Parts: sequence; structure tokens; C-alpha cells
Amino acid sequence: MEFSRKNGQLLSRIATNDRHGENSPYFDGWKAYDSNPFHPTQNPDGVIQMGLAENQLCFDLIKKWILENPDASICTAEAVDKFKDIAIYQDYHGLREFREAVAKFMGRVGGSRVTFDPNRIVMSGGATGANETVMFCLADPGDAFLVPSPYYPGFDRDLRWRTGLEIVPVYCKSSNNFRITRAALEEAYEKAQSSNINVKGVIIANPSNPLGTILDRETMRNLVCFINEKNIHLVCDEIYAATVFSSPRFISIAEIIQDMDCNHDLIHIVYSLSKDMGFPGFRVGIVYSFNDVVVNCARKMSSFGLVSSQTQYLLTSMLSDEEFLGNFLSESSNRLAKRYHVFTKGLEQVGISCLKSNAGLFFWMDMRPLLKQQTVEGEMELWHVIINEVKLNVSPGSSFQCCEPGWFRVCFANMDDETVEVALDRIQAFVLQGKEENHHASGKSKCWQKKNLHLSFSSSRLYEESIMSPSIISPHSPIPHSPLVRART
Repeated sequence: MEFSRKNGQLLSRIATNDRHGENSPYFDGWKAYDSNPFHPTQNPDGVIQMGLAENQLCFDLIKKWILENPDASICTAEAVDKFKDIAIYQDYHGLREFREAVAKFMGRVGGSRVTFDPNRIVMSGGATGANETVMFCLADPGDAFLVPSPYYPGFDRDLRWRTGLEIVPVYCKSSNNFRITRAALEEAYEKAQSSNINVKGVIIANPSNPLGTILDRETMRNLVCFINEKNIHLVCDEIYAATVFSSPRFISIAEIIQDMDCNHDLIHIVYSLSKDMGFPGFRVGIVYSFNDVVVNCARKMSSFGLVSSQTQYLLTSMLSDEEFLGNFLSESSNRLAKRYHVFTKGLEQVGISCLKSNAGLFFWMDMRPLLKQQTVEGEMELWHVIINEVKLNVSPGSSFQCCEPGWFRVCFANMDDETVEVALDRIQAFVLQGKEENHHASGKSKCWQKKNLHLSFSSSRLYEESIMSPSIISPHSPIPHSPLVRART
């Protein structure tokens, strides 16, 4: 203790504060996985990682494109002559061709209903860096942003840790499918005002993480009206824009404001290629603002988190291949839909429901009937059983600031087909065991005792019936270990 206190005096308050959010159960689940990762043969009783929102379903398509386009990389014989030009210092605006390709791609995933200006594209080190950059541009330490809950746990790190900002949750409820209402916004705003907190804006994720839902046009127009009346900013995190696998379609905030009488200087977009293309390791984050001053400030700040010119060069070629993009986005959507169907239908077999969704790499699972008590403590008790006994890393709703205990986010696109079957078998066995014990208890408190979770159910048959196309890539290796401070999950 003495050493820690003295050591802390040598470091800054930013370095040593606890605002990172690392102590959340959200990250604790990653630790449990990292210490005991599942492997089909080497560690079949290990923890299956279902807390990582990563799209690994289409790497066969990416591999095929790379093999067919060797000149897209400066590290091949076909393009080595360009190595010097790309390896030397580049303007921190980014390669012009890359910004043009990204702007065109953003327009495409938005349904080609809006055109994005390449000159407003500002690069950053992933969406994590992009969100923080926007916060640095818009607010001062002590200021706050309203964030509809449940919201992505990483926002505590991205928005607060180094900026000194505060988050004021806008509590949304399951009674209306967690829709963002004007009443909820006003309540959160007034609560902040009464506490002398200066609200600088609202930040939303559309599509939603963790809900996997898309904001409808009316809700988005109401959001714009709200921030316009309050003269505060609206930041839209649209990193799942193309990760949509059924209707309704995604609508960008850029489309919404086209026909609205509002102050465009208050509207900002964060984008990334981590989810839609499945490239979180490339650290491609984008700030797009309709405010000229914000664009200029963000561009100066981008010096601290640029995308490597080698990555820009490769992705410029890929994003400019219209035929490839069309096939990739269509197939990605199909594969996500099938995987979502397998999981949610498998849970329905044992009476577990999920919020109806059509986007993202996860679903919002309702485990409220299994809680011993409808409290955060009851949720955490159930979560500890799931992660320690069932060996599944699913993320509890309380880590997303959900105001209703018993909801869990479950990621479904970061594993191969065989792991899907194992995960479904485990959760089905657990739920059925709990129901059987509750029946025998006849009115006593719910209990979960580890007996035999390795039972065989119909998940394999369900999967075979649902997946009629060629098998998704299935390398028999564990999901790569995720570092604790993973950028976007």
C-alpha cells in the first residue's frame, strides 16, 4: 500500500484515475476468457468468448480478394516499386485517394441517399480514437454528454478517461423496446442541469450497441430537434452502418438532416471499418463533421492517431472495387442473418427470448426469468454462474448501464460453426437444468448447481437446417486472445 501511494505520486492523475472502466464486469469477462480460452481439442472445457463484437464470418472473401489483387499491397513483388512513396512521411490529412474511397463507401452503406465530402474525412486510430477526438473538440473537463442506455461500456473509456468529461445516462426501458423518447432526454437533461452539470451534447450509437436495433426516422428527427432547441451537439456513432442483416434499413443522420431546418454545425459522425469490413486490427477510425471548425481541430489532433499509409493504400484499392464490395456486403448480411437465426431460435427452444433486432454482431438476451431477485445483485450472481460454471463470456446488462436487471449482450460472429454448437449446447443445458431444479424446488429460491452441463441438444440439427450455403470458414483454433484494453468491442 505504501509503495502504491508513493508510486502514484510519480504519475499523473489521468494515468492513475479509475475512469477507464477497466473494473467493469464487461472487462472481467475478457479476463476469464484470456485465462482459460476454449479450444475444441486442446481445451474443450474452456470459456467461450461471446463478449467480443468481432465479425469473423467473411475472411474467406477477403483472402480471395487479396490473392487476386497482389498489387494492392506494397509488400508484394507486384507493387514493391511503390513501397518508398508510401513508406515516407505522408500528409496527416491522409492519402487523398483513401479519403475519397472512404467517403464513397460511407455513402454506399447509407443507401446512396447522401453524398459525403472527402474533405471532411478526418482519420483516427479506430472509432475509440475518433470518439475521443470529437469529445476533445466539443467539450471541456467537467462538461457532460447525454448517452441513451443501455450503451457500449467502452464509452466510459472513450469519452471520459482522458478528457475529464462526464456521462449522463438517458434511461430507456424494455416496455417500448428501449426506444429513445423525448421525455427520457428531457429528464436526463434537467437532472444534469439541476446538478449544475453543463451538458454539451448527446451521443448515440446507430445501429445500437448492445441492442442491435436501428433508430427509426421519427426518433432521429426528434433527437435533432432536441439538440437544436438546446443548442448542444449530436454525435452519431455509425460504425455498424453496413452490419445490417434484415429490414428496416439503416438511416444515417446525414440523410435525416438533409430536409430539416437545423444547425448542421451541431452534427458529427464517427465511423470505422472495424465492424462493417471486419478490420478492427487496422485501426481505421473516421471523424466526419458538418462543422468546419471541428474538422480543422480534429485534423490537427489526428496527428496522435493516424492510420498507417500502408493500410490506407491497401484499403483504397479494396474500397474502390465496386463488384467486390457489392458481393462482400451482401454475403456478410446473409451470413450474419443465418448466425443470428441459429442462436436466437436455439434459445427459443428452451424458452429464452431476445430483443428483436436486425443489426450489429450481437443480440440482447432476456434472462430475467432466471434471476433469483430482480436486482443488479441478482444479475451479477447469475452472470458469475454463466461465466464460471457454464463457461460462456456473455456481458451483463448492468455493465451497459441498463436500468433493468437480467439482460445480457451475446456476440455471435466471432467464432466458427463448431463453437456455435458448443455454446448453444451449454446455454440450453444450463437453462433446462435450472428449470428442472426450480420445478423440484417447488417455490423455493432459484438455484444453479453445476452438475452436468455437457448435454446434447438439437443445436447441431438446427444449425444444419439454417445454414444451407457452403460452410463459413472454420479454423480449428481458439479465438485470438483479446488484450484487455481492446479498442472497440
